[in-house]
Amino acid sequence: MSNLVNMKSILKDVLEINDIRFYEPVKNYTFTKLGGEADVLITPSTFEEIQLIYRKAKENKVPITIIGNGTNLIVKDSGIAGLVISLKKLNEVKVNGHIIKAQAGANIIDVSRIALNETLSGLEFACGIPGTVGGALCMNAGAYGGQISDVLKRATVLTESGELLLLEKEDLLLGYRKSIISQNNYVVLQAEFELQHGHYLQIKEKMDENTRLREQKQPLEYPSCGSVFKRPPGYFAGKLIQDSGLQGLRIGGAEVSTKHAGFIVNVDSATAKDYTDLIQVIQKTVKEKYGVNLETEVIVIGKEDEI
Repeated sequence: MSNLVNMKSILKDVLEINDIRFYEPVKNYTFTKLGGEADVLITPSTFEEIQLIYRKAKENKVPITIIGNGTNLIVKDSGIAGLVISLKKLNEVKVNGHIIKAQAGANIIDVSRIALNETLSGLEFACGIPGTVGGALCMNAGAYGGQISDVLKRATVLTESGELLLLEKEDLLLGYRKSIISQNNYVVLQAEFELQHGHYLQIKEKMDENTRLREQKQPLEYPSCGSVFKRPPGYFAGKLIQDSGLQGLRIGGAEVSTKHAGFIVNVDSATAKDYTDLIQVIQKTVKEKYGVNLETEVIVIGKEDEI
């Protein structure tokens, strides 16, 4: 705790007081609307600020957690120790010809709309992905036949030591819902997308169709963490869960969606433990019935839950 006290004075020298929140409920920053408190939550607005904060935190041995929109995240009920850095103020988007540079905190949906307005094609698949650019790149997000690796040119990342690196797409080893970013504990600060000039009406038609499919198939009326499980080879996670008779199964306030079995929705003030307990039941049942191991796509973070 003493190291965290030292960080408080450092943070006040770097950020405006409104950008520093102590014992902040993280549920206010996640799509599931659950999670305990962050010891300190800060919102830097420049690369230089986040570099300085990162270096000082490392010097003081204060743990750091990075969050974007919290769309694919479950924060434990016991909260998050140390510093939580929200990148929501790093949201600048610039267009230069057929290249779009977007900072990590920009919503990928907004970037796809900017591409539409510039008659640039390639990001139509992202028009319904609720995460940020940083999160989308980290997990190589995709939908409706497209993924980030199809359009990414390069990215600026922050290393554990607080150094900035400009990495080409090939350096990031993007695969199905994975990249080298998490493995190396990089923080995405900016992505550069290389798109193709297209026709406005054709781009909009594709985006409208993707939006229609999303609204038709996904339980958008409830808070959720998006698709909970990765697609197992040769199967679809949602179909396995549905065929296992688990749709509508509820633990506490968390429920396997009756609209799409691949989603767990917060129907009644769910806790993070409700979510993680339900995930374990799903995994156990699908394994017993079909011999398939469901690997989570959602990320669970936070302190060890208190007993």
